[in-house]
Amino acid sequence: MNSNKEFLGQPRGLQTLFFTEMWERFSYYGMKAILLYYMWWMIDGGELNIPKTAAASIMAIYSSLVYLTGMGGGFIADRLIGQRKAVFWGGVLIMFGHIALATPFGAPALFVSMALIIAGTGLLKPNVSSLVGELYSPEDPRRDSGFSIFVFGINLGSFLAPIVVGWAQGEWNYHVAFSIAAVGMFFGLLQYYFDGNKYLPAEGLKPVNPMDASEKRSFYSKVIAGTLATVVLFGLLAAFKVLTLNLFINLLTIFAVIIPVYYFVMMYRSDKTTKEEKSHVLAYIPLFISAVIFWALEEQGSIVLATFAAERVNYPSWFHASYFQSLNPLFIMLYVPLFAVLWTKLGNKQPSSPVKFAIGLFFTALSFLIMAVPGILYGTSVKVGPFWLVASWALIIVGEMLISPIGLSVTTKLAPKAFTAQMMGMWFLTSAVGSALNAQVVQLYSAKTEVPYFIILGLITLVFGVIVFLTSKTIEKLMGNIR
Repeated sequence: MNSNKEFLGQPRGLQTLFFTEMWERFSYYGMKAILLYYMWWMIDGGELNIPKTAAASIMAIYSSLVYLTGMGGGFIADRLIGQRKAVFWGGVLIMFGHIALATPFGAPALFVSMALIIAGTGLLKPNVSSLVGELYSPEDPRRDSGFSIFVFGINLGSFLAPIVVGWAQGEWNYHVAFSIAAVGMFFGLLQYYFDGNKYLPAEGLKPVNPMDASEKRSFYSKVIAGTLATVVLFGLLAAFKVLTLNLFINLLTIFAVIIPVYYFVMMYRSDKTTKEEKSHVLAYIPLFISAVIFWALEEQGSIVLATFAAERVNYPSWFHASYFQSLNPLFIMLYVPLFAVLWTKLGNKQPSSPVKFAIGLFFTALSFLIMAVPGILYGTSVKVGPFWLVASWALIIVGEMLISPIGLSVTTKLAPKAFTAQMMGMWFLTSAVGSALNAQVVQLYSAKTEVPYFIILGLITLVFGVIVFLTSKTIEKLMGNIR
């Protein structure tokens, strides 16, 4: 590995991971920008026999599972194959998932695609971010700005994808559009494969906490037993004709909430976790909950705000509703340089991570409260200008800049050494839990409930932001020397 070269003042390996993740996010967000509309199209054509509110729940639980599998991906990397192999094979599964969507096989291809992308993202997402953390020592002052640059790459791909894929859907059809997402992931794999051997840490090729032979036998036995138990459970539910879409979504929501509780307890009680690391795990809990609340609102951009864009916004005929999905990454790209310079200039004077999280929640709350205004002023039966969506995304992305890159960085710093990749998987569980809760919440959104929907969720977020701010000193004490 050549570690002498640099990329924007950062380790050269950051460039490899920057472009790998950029193309992966291009493929994912290109698909996600039109997926809700694709399900509506299938519903209208009779290929998918569900109500549109159910399509919103499917979008939410799909997003939850995409991130929920990050814990499994972190475990596989830590104990079995190493982070670098996990990233590569995750990308392969994602690419084939998009290829499945590009085929004209309707609902079966839709669900096969979802399964492949869920598994692939679980392998790729937590481990590519962990590899970024491995480029820096814990004391390296470039760490936070490096993660901010990495997040910029994520959002460059995310910005281009809704425009390119949405345009392709408008010009041709959904299947052509999904094939473009597959090509994006292919480019990401090329970048990662040829550049990774030169500039990525060799440590990522091996698991940091490898299983011995007896542990592997026990692990595979548990996987087989768990799989059989799941098949039997759902088989019985189907046999007794109680297996409905709502029940399936409810079970997954409960599962998503239980998983982080289990992992917090497991890491805290582990003999491999030192006393200082146990304190770090406790400090991470309120930050984790804050991020869950943030992502619950942010992930509604491709569901509730996408519905608002299609049904409530007046835009020209050449414009596609999916284009609004580019507002999220656009504001991130505008804000990243500003925040990177801000944190660098403030140095040790910058707010602590808990305070940043609290301020981020304040802006997140405002982003939803402002969405209630057009319904209050004009009612919910008329179309309004795009300003409200633009303003909402502009506010929530301030929140994201105070939570997402900071959360990525503080996760790598608070992670117990024996659970490095799994702790990063915990970070992505915040999105999983937030989206799982959304599977219940988004069903409540309609034109009739629009105003109270935005107000109630905004106020809940605001209250929790105040709580985190008031307890920030206690959290900082648990974090020790980590800021």
